[in-house]
Amino acid sequence: YPLLLSQHGIRPTANRIVVAKALASAMRPMSLIELERTIGTIDKSNIFRALTLFRDKHLVHLIEDSTGTRYELCHSHDHHHDDDRHPHFHCERCHRTFCLDNTEIPSIPIPDGYQAMSVNYIVTGLCPECNGAHPRPLPKRRGE
Repeated sequence: YPLLLSQHGIRPTANRIVVAKALASAMRPMSLIELERTIGTIDKSNIFRALTLFRDKHLVHLIEDSTGTRYELCHSHDHHHDDDRHPHFHCERCHRTFCLDNTEIPSIPIPDGYQAMSVNYIVTGLCPECNGAHPRPLPKRRGE
């Protein structure tokens, strides 16, 4: 992971290496709280600082789902921009978010004068595990 960080113009400190390794090992987008629990040895503020730097250097992209922000390593590893655009699936029962790597995001025409900076395409429903033989009731949405 030190080489990956260096390729993105990030000085590979011990904390940054641990955060990058945790994201890579997860194989799915993770929230700050999930990263804190997984890592265990680095406090939330240091993890957040690493994630902010990773985002600024295009090493991670952010996914906003119904539970908040999740972070995922960019598979493109291009330190100039994130061309790793793919949709995500958020399970409304277990609240996990999954990458749909082999699914294209439809092209959305942007009117003249606007500049798209990112795309956040989330499909919600039930993951295969939660859609099994023992269904549990979905959590109620606000206002229901």
